[in-house]
Amino acid sequence: MQPDTTATTPVKQTRRPKLQIGQMLRSPLVLPLAGLIVVSLLMGLASENFFSFDNIFNVLRQVSIVGILAVGMTFVILTGGIDLSVGAVMALSGTICAGLVVNMGMPGVVGLAGGVLVGIAFGMFNGAMVAWGRMPAIIVTLATMGIARGLGLIYSGGYPISGLPSWLSWFGIGRIGIVPVPVIFMVLIYACAWVLLQRTPFGRHVYSIGGNETAARLSGVKTQRIKLAIYTISGLTSSLAAIVLTGRLMSGQPNAGVGFELDAIAAVVLGGTSIAGGRGLILGTLIGAVLLGILNNGLNLMGINPYLQDVIKGLIILLAIYIGREWR
Repeated sequence: MQPDTTATTPVKQTRRPKLQIGQMLRSPLVLPLAGLIVVSLLMGLASENFFSFDNIFNVLRQVSIVGILAVGMTFVILTGGIDLSVGAVMALSGTICAGLVVNMGMPGVVGLAGGVLVGIAFGMFNGAMVAWGRMPAIIVTLATMGIARGLGLIYSGGYPISGLPSWLSWFGIGRIGIVPVPVIFMVLIYACAWVLLQRTPFGRHVYSIGGNETAARLSGVKTQRIKLAIYTISGLTSSLAAIVLTGRLMSGQPNAGVGFELDAIAAVVLGGTSIAGGRGLILGTLIGAVLLGILNNGLNLMGINPYLQDVIKGLIILLAIYIGREWR
C-alpha cells in the first residue's frame, strides 16, 4: 500500500491582487481633483449662473493662456527650478509679432514665427545661464523678466501695436463647432507635454534631475542639456500663449502678462507638483489651471472685491501647499 501524501502536499492557492488604496490616495492627482470638485460645487451654490453652458466655456477660454504658460512652468519646476520671465516673454513675443506684421508689412505667418522664435531665444538664454553659467534660476529669470519687459516697451514706444489682419483673431476668439479654439490649442499642447514627460527618456531624465540631480548626473544623464531643453520649452510655451493673447486682443501689448508668471506657478502648485521638484503630473497642472480659473470666475460672479480676491487666492495656494506636504 502506498502512503497517503495528501496531508503533506502543499496546496497552491492563487490570491487576487489587493487594491493598493493607500497608493491611489497618495497620487498627485487626488488633492487637485478633490479641490476642483469642492470649489466647483461651492461656486455653483454661490452663483446660479456658474454651471451655465456659456460660463463653463468662458472659464476654459480664460484659463487657456495661463494654462499654456503653466505647461512650460511644470517642466521647469519638476527639475527644481523656476521661471519668472514667462509673462514678460509672452508680452514681448506678442509685441514682436504685431510689429513685424503692422510696422514692417510682413505676412501674418512670418509675424507668428518671429514671435515664437523670440520665446525660444529667451528660453535658451535662461537655460544656458542656469545650466552652464551655474546661476540660480530665480535670479536669471528675474533678470530676463526685466529685459524682456524693457525690450517690448522700447520696441513699441510704450504703446500697443494694433492693425493686425482679422484672421489672427481666430487664435484668440475663434471656435471649432462649439469649442473655443484657445481651449483646443491648450489641450493639444498638454497632450504633447504628457507624451514627452510620460513616454520618453527625456521625461524620465526631467524627473530624475528634480529628484536628485547629483545622482542623475552620475548615472549618465546630461543634466545641462536637459536644463537647456526645459527652459527652452518654457520660452516656447510663453510664445504660444502670446499667439492666443494677441489673437484675443488683436494687438501687441508690451504691458500684457504682468503677474501671469505667478498664476502659472500657482496652477502648477495647485496641480500637485512639488515645488522642490521630482514629483508631479502634467495632468495635475491642467486641473490646477482650471481650478484657478474657476476661483477667479466664481469670485467675480459673487461680486467679491478684486483686491480681496488676490488675498483669497493667496491663502488657498498656501493651504494647498501645506496640505500637499502633510498628505505626502
